[in-house]
Amino acid sequence: MSIRPIRLFGDPVLRTQALAVTDFDKEIRALVADLTDTMLDAPGAGLAAPQIGVGLRVFTWNVEGELGHLINPELTLSSETQDGAEGCLSLPELTLDCIRALSVVAHGFDMYGEPVTIEGSDLLARAIQHETDHLDGILFIDRLDREARRAAMKQIREAEWFGADTQVRVSPHATNGFGL
Repeated sequence: MSIRPIRLFGDPVLRTQALAVTDFDKEIRALVADLTDTMLDAPGAGLAAPQIGVGLRVFTWNVEGELGHLINPELTLSSETQDGAEGCLSLPELTLDCIRALSVVAHGFDMYGEPVTIEGSDLLARAIQHETDHLDGILFIDRLDREARRAAMKQIREAEWFGADTQVRVSPHATNGFGL
């Protein structure tokens, strides 16, 4: 479909909880295609709809050669955790260790409205948790301890991209990205 601009830290859409998808129509399939194309072009391990300015509960992933998408995810997390490097396409050039659940079971829907269950561990679990956080207006830096978050914010403020065009652009979707 098309590669879309990725919203950067500071854009309000990244801090807004996304709305549940209720209509599984050609617009949702086009959104999944745009997310996939944009994620692969970036390249990234995942991309959520708010990161391209669409306030819907949809994300894609590309982990170890496996492409996928999930709509309206609900997660069950393991009690066992992993600590590892995490980055974000909306926070370019920032990679920090972040604690996540080691494994996840994600229930949701595919682009046709069919129920799906995704089970993953390690990097796939990290990607699913990271992208689901985006749907709730949470960035991975919010999951860091106080000291690490302060250091991250310093890096962000010093980054060349910080303060760049982060204003909200009009969504190509008829509802301006806030529902179908």
